[in-house]
Amino acid sequence: RTLSSRKAFTLAEVLVTLGIIGVVSAMTVPALMQNHQRKTYVTQMHKFYNELQQAAQQYMTDRNAVNLREAGLTDQAALNNFVKTYFKVVNDCGATYTPCLAPSYRKLSGKVVGKATGQPAFVTIASGASFGYGIASSGTADNSRVAIFDVDINGQQGPNIAGRDVFILGLFNNGIVDEYELTTAPGDKDTRENLFTANCTSDNGSWTGCFGKLLNDNFEMNY
Repeated sequence: RTLSSRKAFTLAEVLVTLGIIGVVSAMTVPALMQNHQRKTYVTQMHKFYNELQQAAQQYMTDRNAVNLREAGLTDQAALNNFVKTYFKVVNDCGATYTPCLAPSYRKLSGKVVGKATGQPAFVTIASGASFGYGIASSGTADNSRVAIFDVDINGQQGPNIAGRDVFILGLFNNGIVDEYELTTAPGDKDTRENLFTANCTSDNGSWTGCFGKLLNDNFEMNY
C-alpha cells in the first residue's frame, strides 16, 4: 500500500474527538474530585475517632478502672490532663478559640453559624486536627456521656462545614465515642438517623447529628 492510500484522521475529526473528551471530563472530573475529597475527610475523621477511643481505653487501663469516671475523668482539669497526655498536642491554644479553629463555620445548607464551639479549651494535634473540648455529662449511668469534642479534622483549612470537615463527638463513661446528642452509648441507628435529619442537614443552629451518620454508614460520607 502506498503512502497516499493510507487513511488518517482529519483535523475536524480530531477536534470533534477532543471536544467530546472535554465535555465528558467537564461532567465527570468535578464529581470525582468531590468523591475524593469526601473520602479524605472521612479518613481523617476515622483516624481521630480511633485516636480518641484508644486514648479513653488506655486512660482506664492505666488507672485500673472499669469506666472513665472511676478513672478520674470528672472535671475539666482531668480532661485537660487526659488530652495533653494521650494526644500529641502541637499547639495548645488554651481557652482561646483561634488560631486552633477557623473564625467562622457553615452548615451543609450554607447557613453561617459562626463559631463551631464554645468549649473551655482548644488544641491542635499532630495529625492536623483541631478541637475544642469540655466536660459534658449526661448523667451518672455507666454508659452516659462525660465529655464533648468539637473537631475540625484539618484545622483552619476549608471548607469549614459541619458534616464535611467539622464534627461533634461525645465521649461516654464506658470509653465509647459516639454521636454527641446521645445521652448513652452506643446509640442505635434509628436515633442517629433522626438526629442527622433534625440537626446536621437542617437549617437550624445545631452542629450535631453529622457524626452519628458516619457511624451508621461505616464511615462513608453518603450525603
